[in-house]
Amino acid sequence: MYKKCIIGMLGNVFISLVNFSESVQNRKISLADLILTCLAISRIGNLFMLLLQSCIKELHPHLYSTFEVKKLVHILWRMTNHLTIWFATCLSIFYFLKIAHFSHSLFLWLKWRMDRVVLGLVLFSLFLVIFDFLWIDKFIGILLTIYITDKGNKTLNSEERSSFHVKILSLGNLTYFIPFVLSLTSLLLLFLSLVRHARNLRLNAKGFGDASTQTHKRAMKMVLSFLLLFTIHSFSIQLMYWTSFTFWKNKLINFLVLVLNIFPSGHTFLLILGNVKLRQAALRLLCHLKRCLML
Repeated sequence: MYKKCIIGMLGNVFISLVNFSESVQNRKISLADLILTCLAISRIGNLFMLLLQSCIKELHPHLYSTFEVKKLVHILWRMTNHLTIWFATCLSIFYFLKIAHFSHSLFLWLKWRMDRVVLGLVLFSLFLVIFDFLWIDKFIGILLTIYITDKGNKTLNSEERSSFHVKILSLGNLTYFIPFVLSLTSLLLLFLSLVRHARNLRLNAKGFGDASTQTHKRAMKMVLSFLLLFTIHSFSIQLMYWTSFTFWKNKLINFLVLVLNIFPSGHTFLLILGNVKLRQAALRLLCHLKRCLML
């Protein structure tokens, strides 16, 4: 648990430092690097909250048992997790608008205003962060009331807990459903663009190994990897809530918390491998560390 959090944080710190140093040298930063940097910073905060939560639970369980601490940690983790998902979604939208080729007027309008589209998504995600914060703040208070009432008899309010659980998951899924649909749409449209591009190449007898085809495939791999990890991540969150509401104390929760690390940590290194600049910087860093160890 601790190792995965620390390794994931180091990977995101690496992305931030590489993009920051290049922006200082060039005195400007591209939209893709800006999104990557914001994504890396939000993931550092998200992994730090997971690490802090685990440390408090193991080292100071009496402190974590207090409602105020548990509520604060959960809200901060939820907000940073929300930002990581939306910045990754913005990256998927950027790949789609940058790489795909369509002649439709709506697509061309979005492509020409790519910066504004991404900014609009960020502002919309911040609006949802506020909604998520108010929702979490309210439902944790209700949950505490049910828990205190039900503390003496775990079966007393089972129907009330089940009804409350369904309402919470229905509202909570909204913040995950929207970015998932946007990313899935980007992936499908990228695939459609690739198919059309390959058909045009075949008609013109130019083959399938051109740079645009490879760029399409790389972008699709990045969006697909995000969707797969995001699906596992979202399912783990919903299962963790359901386990908490139903069983209150279950070892499965500790396993689900461990699974939550896969998305912010694993996707980070996939981004490094899929980005030429970051991959080359990582190789230089590894070579430098290897030389230092050999001295």
